[in-house]
Amino acid sequence: MFRKKNRSKKRSRAMLSAYSIIMVLIMILGISSHLLPKAQYAPKVEEDETSSVQVGPGEWEGESESAPEGLNSEAPVKEAVVESTPLVTNETTVEVSDGESEAVVTATETEQAEVYESKAACEEVYGEDGCAIVDGTGVEGAAFYQILMSPILGFADAIDVCIFIMMLGGLLAVVAKTKALETGIKILVQKLHGKEYLLILLLMFIFSILGTTYGFLEESVGFYVLIAATMFAAGLDPLVGVATILLGAGSGVLGSTINPFATGVALSAMKDAGIEYNQGTIILIATVLWLTTLAISAFFVIKYAKKVQRDKGSTFLSLREQAAAEKAYGKFLKAQNEVDKLTGRQIATLIVFAITFLVMIVGFVPWGEFGITFFDSWTGWLTGAPLGSWWFYEASLWFLLCAILVAIINRQGEHGFVDAFIDGADDMIGVILVIAVARGASVLMSETALDNYIIYNASAFLATLPEMAFVPLNYLLHTVLSVLVPSSSGLATLSTPIIAPVAANLGYSTNVAAMTIVAANGLVNLITPTCGAIMGGLALAKVDYSTWFKWGIRVVACIAVVNIVVLCLFSI
Repeated sequence: MFRKKNRSKKRSRAMLSAYSIIMVLIMILGISSHLLPKAQYAPKVEEDETSSVQVGPGEWEGESESAPEGLNSEAPVKEAVVESTPLVTNETTVEVSDGESEAVVTATETEQAEVYESKAACEEVYGEDGCAIVDGTGVEGAAFYQILMSPILGFADAIDVCIFIMMLGGLLAVVAKTKALETGIKILVQKLHGKEYLLILLLMFIFSILGTTYGFLEESVGFYVLIAATMFAAGLDPLVGVATILLGAGSGVLGSTINPFATGVALSAMKDAGIEYNQGTIILIATVLWLTTLAISAFFVIKYAKKVQRDKGSTFLSLREQAAAEKAYGKFLKAQNEVDKLTGRQIATLIVFAITFLVMIVGFVPWGEFGITFFDSWTGWLTGAPLGSWWFYEASLWFLLCAILVAIINRQGEHGFVDAFIDGADDMIGVILVIAVARGASVLMSETALDNYIIYNASAFLATLPEMAFVPLNYLLHTVLSVLVPSSSGLATLSTPIIAPVAANLGYSTNVAAMTIVAANGLVNLITPTCGAIMGGLALAKVDYSTWFKWGIRVVACIAVVNIVVLCLFSI
């Protein structure tokens, strides 16, 4: 399909594989953990014993829902966001001055607990699990075995996604055996001839809606083979299919309006910390981020698609990738004057296949977050969880059941079904490996407390900046953190309780601060090798990570600039 020209140039593009890139990152993290200050530890304190924390002369942090009686509740309350050493408490009565008047209140006198230079020394006194790291003091140097074990532990961290991918592979293989998908794509491309760009825009918009409402990114992995094959059959290349899904869904996740796994987690953390915010304003900011990011993404995808369609030699794919795409998707190409027609069983197979993915999407949408309980009482009998409460295990079972149904419709027999399903699952081993290795970086970050050290110390620095510098540097900070903590809910849980109080105490927009975290995480999850959705999707589409990085980095850079401008404008 592609003209084999500029062979030497294509070969010179070769880079490290995805596995090697991630392992290099893991080793860098391990080495960095020995170059940074060593973490300190102090005894844990029950939450109800830390309702008041002295952070400076005359400054108190209150975590209770209301201010103590007699204290001016309208006075600004500062929160300790950098030095949060656990404290030993004693009940007493103290005088608090707001600078103009004094009031006597019953509070909790705080004395800084003894700090230990190692966890072992602290636990000798307070017992196992009786100590906690003093936030921001340092990191734990990674042992050699921890660096080696992190990719292995990535399997445990990503086991649900890995099983989902295996079941998907089995389903695809069973469907492929019927040739229904192959024939259906040929007919679809024939009917859409000359309208390929409209299809790209439509798919990107649909994926972005799914992304902004409930974070449809990892769940999109199941569509990569289908969309890549469709684009290849339409005379484009698999990279167009990858970009359509990843930038479409990713633009929605970046501008999460009501996504409970990103914006929802951030707002919950702000509420728990007693930080005020305006949800209407946050949705407005998210909508602008979503639509501007989608527009930029669509521009680059359509531009590249037109370029490839005009000149197949202009593809970003290496010769090896072109050969892999030809082998994987060549069967979807329609010969000139060839007429295809679906049989009755093939039509039934495609109907089941379409319903499979439709039900999966409905199952993943957290309807309860939106007050919808329609599915709760009658849809839990099949997987044990009603639609709206599904995650990867439920979807995996659903894929398996639908694969069995397809086999029955096409009379494949028990041996035929089992052989096809196992072959399909086997084809996904490479995808599973890259997802597990990618999770290894996050595992090592957690074990060494690198994430804790970075966020607390960066927060202290950001607190010294004017708002117009605070916003872009906060965005940059969370861009770096998102490479190490790609999970949107994980990053929001880690960072929001620290950054939001900093913004509030400085009088900056907490709405912008929350969306900065969400947007920066969404940006990085368009390009980072530590994101399982990216690595799994690329492996399924037969596109190397290095190819995606070289093509996508320009798009991501443009999106980042526009994001920062939007966030700065809303902070004025």
